[in-house]
Amino acid sequence: MVKEIERTGIPVVHMCTVVPISLTVGANRIVPTIAIPHPLGNPALEKEDEKKLRRKLVEKALKALQTEVDGQRVFED
Repeated sequence: MVKEIERTGIPVVHMCTVVPISLTVGANRIVPTIAIPHPLGNPALEKEDEKKLRRKLVEKALKALQTEVDGQRVFED
């Protein structure tokens, strides 16, 4: 689905916990996340720390959306 949306000219970020799967399906902008049961958070953290973690992931995804890519790219820290 990611590649089909990109073909229309809309950039897509695939946020995932298992990067090799994203690479296999052909996602161009990949942002690794935390863990399979909690991809965008960590319930073991204090409320404020989890909020910071989530914000960092969303900001990384927004930066990835603004970045021109030629082929696949994993946006690490």
